[in-house]
Amino acid sequence: MADYAMLADGDRVLVAVSGGMDSLVLAWVLRHWLKKAPVNYFLQPVHVDMEPAGDGPGTVARTVTGELESIGLSCVVLPADLPAPESTGTAAEESGDVCYRCARSRRNQLFGYARMHQYGTVALGHHRDDIVETFFLNLTCSGNISTMLPRQDLFDGRLALIRPLAYLRKDEISAIGRRLQLATIRPGCPLSGQTRRLEIRELLNHIYDNISGSREHIFAALGNVRTEYLLQSSRNSHADES
Repeated sequence: MADYAMLADGDRVLVAVSGGMDSLVLAWVLRHWLKKAPVNYFLQPVHVDMEPAGDGPGTVARTVTGELESIGLSCVVLPADLPAPESTGTAAEESGDVCYRCARSRRNQLFGYARMHQYGTVALGHHRDDIVETFFLNLTCSGNISTMLPRQDLFDGRLALIRPLAYLRKDEISAIGRRLQLATIRPGCPLSGQTRRLEIRELLNHIYDNISGSREHIFAALGNVRTEYLLQSSRNSHADES
């Protein structure tokens, strides 16, 4: 919170809750933090319902709402702009594009709701393992060196994305969730468990298991970038100077 100045007094914070343990724990953390934080902020969980029923929220949305109520929070449910995608081919052919479009659609809905209701901060449940996986995804699949930021300011500073769980590992978050007796709610995504991110996760677990200290060193490296030792041709350098 302090390292990245995530919250300030009077902030209106929208916390995105998918139903996974990460986002449920994040909602609890932000509510708990209100009791002792040196600042006061308004907190509102929101869930994008990917499978709405004909007469209202779908099963996942209703379950998410119930879990949040158990920790003292009400939830705004937004019916998804697009229905949950259906698989029509192999996961290898579809998962990247479908997952990207689905995530972008949900993100746009969150941004639109935040703008309409004057929320200046959107909190997301990404953790340390997500940050490292994103780095390797961008490295191996997109040809760039980048990752998620614990805090990212968008739209000329009108909206801040914050990731308060950025220093926690997935297993640490799961342990917190068990202590809180929270239940993971799994969405009915046809591509669940068949994504490129899962392949990267398995690769990283192999590295962690075989190279002592690699988990900590990789995360530390993301904040210890020596740009003078990265490839940059003299042609690009001269173009930048001109």
